[in-house]
Amino acid sequence: MHRPSSAEAEVVAELAEARPELAARYAAGLPGARAAVLTRLWRALAYEPLPWVAGRERGREGLSLRLSDGRRLHGPPADPYATAAYVTAVRLDGSPYDDPARLLTELSVPHGMSFAAELGHSVASLALSRAGQEGHPKGWPTRDWEWEQRVVDGHPFHPNCRSRPGFSVAEQLAYGPEHRPVVTLARVPVRAAECLVTGAWPRDMRDGERLLIPVHPWQAEHVLKRPRDLPGAGIAAHPLMSLRTLALPEGPHVKTALSARLTSSVRDISVYSIGLSATLSDFAETLAARMDGLLHVTRTLGAATAHSPDLAAVLRESPQVYAGPGERVVPVAALATTELPRSAAWLAGLTRLALTVGLRLLELGVALEAHGQNLLVVLSADGSPVRLVYRDLADIRVSPARLARHGIPVPELTGRIVTDDVTALRRKLFGSLVAGALAGTAGSGAALRGALEAVAGELPETEDLAALHEETLPTKALTLMRLSPGTPGDQWAGLPNPLLAEVF
Repeated sequence: MHRPSSAEAEVVAELAEARPELAARYAAGLPGARAAVLTRLWRALAYEPLPWVAGRERGREGLSLRLSDGRRLHGPPADPYATAAYVTAVRLDGSPYDDPARLLTELSVPHGMSFAAELGHSVASLALSRAGQEGHPKGWPTRDWEWEQRVVDGHPFHPNCRSRPGFSVAEQLAYGPEHRPVVTLARVPVRAAECLVTGAWPRDMRDGERLLIPVHPWQAEHVLKRPRDLPGAGIAAHPLMSLRTLALPEGPHVKTALSARLTSSVRDISVYSIGLSATLSDFAETLAARMDGLLHVTRTLGAATAHSPDLAAVLRESPQVYAGPGERVVPVAALATTELPRSAAWLAGLTRLALTVGLRLLELGVALEAHGQNLLVVLSADGSPVRLVYRDLADIRVSPARLARHGIPVPELTGRIVTDDVTALRRKLFGSLVAGALAGTAGSGAALRGALEAVAGELPETEDLAALHEETLPTKALTLMRLSPGTPGDQWAGLPNPLLAEVF
């Protein structure tokens, strides 16, 4: 009989106080949640350059890892693009493990204990997220935030897909988008002279000489230590899939600072990104105009920071403003939750559209972080993908050399966004779009391969497309990054290219 992890037991105890009626569904969902997280972890063990994996032996019957201490870890064949939870257990020197946190603890690798705790949180939170789905409305949503809240399982490939350390059960139920709450944002007053503001900060978020910066209630309580009855408090908003970004009643979306580690990153808002937000928004608008109507980029309406990553907010358009009559704008991450007949032809249509736009922009000098959360697709009345919408420019990459080559004025940008490194540019786009958004929608290596093959001859012939055909497919080494706390920045893995290699 499985012994609950500490994270699982904590949720059981807190549910008894917060929502006892969910306890039975939560308990019933734990095995599936363990398998979902273990499947994501097995992908990382199979493909990431982990220093303590000395060798890998692949075959039709499974995958065996030879560890540097001489032990062997065996599991099923690893499809790097599978989203279904197909790994229910792996064997370490013959002993079965169905719990990813216990497995990582037993592996005894450097920094493994803290990551194992995160995996335990991921399992427990995922089971809680699934437990709260009974009775929710089906069919086609009518509001933008309803699409977002359909994404229950989080990141399709990250073992920390639902890790929310620092959030109690009551807070997850109150703030997690999959639980469909209404969240009341505080508005923290700060003297305008003490803030950095870009764009047009709205009048209804000003109080004389002070800005009223929207603040997530978790942030107000745990980080800013502010009272709940702040002046100007009380904006009712709906959380989107990123949790810290919410849809306001009048339509705009607000990204708030949330100094908690969700999946891999602490979700604060740097002063650097606030300072560049208006320039990036204007620049993106000019580039979208070159895309023959295939791409819209949501405009940043205003951004403000009290010169602190813990107290900042960004206001931007809702992607829904780009929907025409009868059309729907759907985050790519939410496509798997729709009732669309996702045939091979439909997937090929989405792939053609996404790669046409992504490769054209990359050739011009901009690499999008086009994962399933940032990238949205406009669907026609019959469900066909017709245009794209992109949001959140904070992590794109811009190549001054490529822009200049095409006669495009180089914007005044500095810092990590600016690079002429070809590898960095291709990793940014291919890792997020192909190994991320498209793979997550396809759900398997075979389906992704079919879509890529179907459109290969129709895409812009560029050096970047040639590289996509000739190299392994880059993806962020998400587990390696969590096990390397002293290494800054992204680390990468190479996945078998579905156009070149058989994908197990």
